[in-house]
Amino acid sequence: MDVMSNSLESKTAVARPDSKSLRATVPEGIVAFLGLASGDTLDWKMEFRNNERIVEVRKARKK
Repeated sequence: MDVMSNSLESKTAVARPDSKSLRATVPEGIVAFLGLASGDTLDWKMEFRNNERIVEVRKARKK
């Protein structure tokens, strides 16, 4: 299996004043890489690896 790694950054902002949720923009490179379009669903997976918090984000499969 080939492993490709590239790092992109985006900043968070308050989603709504009455919520603890944050909002972030998905960088253009990730939009292209995942083939995302407006209205697509993202699947978030959280885990600990070597005492580090890791989050994986994937384009959810259509049901």
